[in-house]
Amino acid sequence: MLTVALIFAFFCFGLGLLVTLWRIVKGPGSADRILALDTMVINVIAMILLYGIWKGSHVYFEAALLIALVGFVSTVAYCRFILRGDIIE
Repeated sequence: MLTVALIFAFFCFGLGLLVTLWRIVKGPGSADRILALDTMVINVIAMILLYGIWKGSHVYFEAALLIALVGFVSTVAYCRFILRGDIIE
């Protein structure tokens, strides 16, 4: 039963990745693209966590945490670049 739920969740998050990729390509503005990239990072984190549950390994949870930290910092840096034109003042 757990395998079926994991396969369904992989499918749903994979579909979410495709939709956010479409928003990155067709986004009317840079704010939409930033939100799509942030959503894509969240979907990738979820897929890594699902894979960690499937394999039963704790290493994937640590990798997801590192990707979450990098995703947050990159989103903040990109937003600062868009708003101010400079990341470091």
